[in-house]
Amino acid sequence: MPETLSTIVSPEGSLEVLSQSEVNRLRDTSTSGLHDLVRRCALAVLNCDTPTDDGLAVMEAYKDFDIEVLQQDRGIRLKLSNAPACAFVDGHMIRGVREQLSAVLRDIVYVYNEIQNNPRFDLRTNEGATNAVFHILRNASTLRTSQEPSLVVCWGGHSITREEYDYTKAVGYHMGLRGLDICTGCGPGAMKGPMKGANLAHAKQRRKGSRYLGISEPGIIAAESPNPIVNELVIMPDIEKRLEAFVRIGHGIVVFPGGVGTAEEILYLLGILMHPDNRDIPFPVIFTGPESAHDYFQRIDEFLRYTLGEEVRRHYRIVVDDPVSVARLMRDGIQEVAEFRREKNDAFYFNWRLNIAAGFQQPFEPTHEAMSALALHHDQPNHELAANLRRAFSGIVAGNVKEPGLRAIAARGPFRLHAESELMTRLDTLLTSFVAQGRMKLPGSEYVPCYTLG
Repeated sequence: MPETLSTIVSPEGSLEVLSQSEVNRLRDTSTSGLHDLVRRCALAVLNCDTPTDDGLAVMEAYKDFDIEVLQQDRGIRLKLSNAPACAFVDGHMIRGVREQLSAVLRDIVYVYNEIQNNPRFDLRTNEGATNAVFHILRNASTLRTSQEPSLVVCWGGHSITREEYDYTKAVGYHMGLRGLDICTGCGPGAMKGPMKGANLAHAKQRRKGSRYLGISEPGIIAAESPNPIVNELVIMPDIEKRLEAFVRIGHGIVVFPGGVGTAEEILYLLGILMHPDNRDIPFPVIFTGPESAHDYFQRIDEFLRYTLGEEVRRHYRIVVDDPVSVARLMRDGIQEVAEFRREKNDAFYFNWRLNIAAGFQQPFEPTHEAMSALALHHDQPNHELAANLRRAFSGIVAGNVKEPGLRAIAARGPFRLHAESELMTRLDTLLTSFVAQGRMKLPGSEYVPCYTLG
């Protein structure tokens, strides 16, 4: 059994100043229907030093863990039972972990109390979903009205080679030297490397107020616990709102090598940028990695051009083994974004102008039936095909690392995907390459495919 510790801690960075009404609601919702969700996400944050991407295994290892909100006249305290000992030093919780734990409770309870079942937010509509994303980010104090555009979203796999990881640090370092901040999915691998590199560069430049923003969601956080450099953590209610948060607050995106989760993000982004309404909106996108990743990006590029057409290439650049060029291109691209938004009188902190179609906003639950029914063919607009391919990859991510997906696969076997013949061949080639390159699971974990193609 892993070593555990029980204690009572105060919030840090969030939830310190609450009214009596807010304390009562926080305590009530965290002990009712939300308790299991809060417990699972809190455990993911506390389990900060364990190299695993199996959310189900984490829950089994700490099945006796629990969290309770205690009410006091001056606010709340958090009672933790059988928490992972790695979150503590000499019996005291690490401050960064305490901040992230408070952020988890803040966001989950806010969504439950203020977003879900609130007539102000019709989450079935485009406007309602985007407003929900905006309000969650604003409640987390993520939207900075006084800052010039500087936030680079970095995507890539949690299971990458040491060479690839070092390359992500180099890119982050050179972006940091140029005054750029970093936003990632908050986990290990390509989500940690750019933050680590930028952190060193910001220290060299004596830059204050640097941002290392991590955006997660309950389904993935147990498999991708927040890395220690994250100084702002936001938990969105589902993967679709997580992805929308990235593209609404980011000023540019760098994509490093990854697996199906990275492919899902790429398809989401390009599907949005290819929408006719978004054609002329500047948004710099760079795919990059060390020389060893050349074949990886070639396969990604071939798959994208076949599925979405040659026009897709106008929306991204591929730069191999050149961190300085990546940083310069991203800095210049973000300057173009700033000029465009000034000209249009748009906000720097939230991209309202992007049109995100319903196919990218509505939550997709990857059941066996839903995965089998996906329309994977060219007899539809390219941005709609991108939305369905994104759902397919999202389902594979769920089957690989998310607790509900792992349980569904264990109970009913692999998901089955159907597609037109040539597209199926291309999809099979891409997924097989991910498996061969060890991009589906962390090193040392044997990968058993959670999908079949037919």
